[in-house]
Amino acid sequence: MDAATQAPANTGHPRRWAILGVLVISLLVVVLDNTVLNVAMRTIADPVHGLGASQSELEWSINSYTLVFAGLLFTAGILADRLGRRITLTVGLVLFGIASLVSAYADTPDQLIWARALMGLGAAAVMPSTLSIIANVFDPRERAKAIGVWAGAVGLGVAIGPIVGGLLLEHYWWGSVFLINVPIVVLGVVLVNVLIPESRDPRPGRIDFVGVALSIIGLTLLTYGVIEGGESGFGQLQSSGTLLASAVVLAAFVLYERRVEFPSLDVRLFANRQFSASTAMIGLVFFAAMGAMFTSAFYLQLVRGYGPLASGALFVPFALGQLVFAPRSAAMVKRFGPKAVSTTGLLLVAAGLAGWIFIGESTPIWVVGALFFVMGVGMANVMPPATEAIMAALPREKAGVGSAVSNTIRQVGGALGVAALGAVISSYYRSGVESSTTGLPAAAKHVADESISGAYGVAAQAGPAGQALIQHANDAFITAMHYSAIGSAVFAVLGAAVAFVWLPGKRPATAPVPSTAESLAEEQGVELVDV
Repeated sequence: MDAATQAPANTGHPRRWAILGVLVISLLVVVLDNTVLNVAMRTIADPVHGLGASQSELEWSINSYTLVFAGLLFTAGILADRLGRRITLTVGLVLFGIASLVSAYADTPDQLIWARALMGLGAAAVMPSTLSIIANVFDPRERAKAIGVWAGAVGLGVAIGPIVGGLLLEHYWWGSVFLINVPIVVLGVVLVNVLIPESRDPRPGRIDFVGVALSIIGLTLLTYGVIEGGESGFGQLQSSGTLLASAVVLAAFVLYERRVEFPSLDVRLFANRQFSASTAMIGLVFFAAMGAMFTSAFYLQLVRGYGPLASGALFVPFALGQLVFAPRSAAMVKRFGPKAVSTTGLLLVAAGLAGWIFIGESTPIWVVGALFFVMGVGMANVMPPATEAIMAALPREKAGVGSAVSNTIRQVGGALGVAALGAVISSYYRSGVESSTTGLPAAAKHVADESISGAYGVAAQAGPAGQALIQHANDAFITAMHYSAIGSAVFAVLGAAVAFVWLPGKRPATAPVPSTAESLAEEQGVELVDV
């Protein structure tokens, strides 16, 4: 074969596939833990078998992790580029392991909340490091396939977390859902330092202290405002005021980054329509999907009466859809183009979410599993091409920043989805159940009106009248769930519209596939500078 027609040499690391396996292990422990906790909530609230945590304390045991994680993701990506991705990943895993050990043996809800915040700090260092290492050890021609495997691992963690949690809670005490992280972290730290080469930005420039501080403050305020809005309502000053402050700080961040010589994030990248569309798609699909999955957990465990293990098993089809189709998304994009693949994926997610509009108290449970599978297949064809587009818009030495952008958008989108759709559920549930709680004492009525979990707790103390209250609560919750499903599906359709309008179609067979910031910038007419 003529040398001119030979394919360029593969620039990937010789051990890149083994490295990917190690990164998947590191990623799984973080994603899995975030879903394991959901099935342990009722046990942790038990004063005998758990910590006797109140509803507010339970919420903050989840939210403290989310707040720190989302607030520091971007900063962790910057530090990984500057200090080294392997050392950042190692430190993150160690912090996560220590915090898991403290969480497992917490004696009070407050101790658990602070330990979970430390876990969020460790996770913020782990998540962007895994994706940025992929960008550095894989040739651009293989990177999309590797990111597909990475995205499949995220889906696997989301699905197997409730199963692992259910198994542990059936045989051990509540702390075991955290303790299981420790041996996985130890194995991960060893493998990371044996197999993964160190990489960093060779020309980092000066540290953008002001930009870093503004990003931490802005993202923390945004996440807190979303959390508070989900708990107390977005009309309350504590939520709306915080969200307004976050908008001001993040706007200041953008303006500052446009003017500084060495910005943490070159915001001119957002002038690239493929980069902007991909980040919007990730935010919208996680807004829709995470809100729906949060709702489905209550439906399965309360309305349908499934235990933690059985309800967790119903998430397996979601993981299966991602595991099977995510690694194949790169080939689909090559054949049909990112516009067709991403639009189809988002429409599948919308179809899976819209199916919940027709779910009732006695719907055959296989229908629920089928809807989860459709959602998994859809997300498998959204996340890999969107993530690859974001990573391709930056040179390898800036991979940590690209990874941080992707993961920050996903985390904030998911938190917004849980908060906003949770508020929809609360509003419609409350209006539907109030007529059946008028005869209850004031304190009991307040608890029953707040959530379906509260209604079940009140019903357990109400004797023969409890069954009627449960039926009314179930009916009100299912109606609220239907309205939430409509909202979720609308946001997924909006994401499909973004993909259809702004993502490129199939490229001619002879056209080179852009894989660097420079080629994408040239395509969109954007001038990029080394940051």
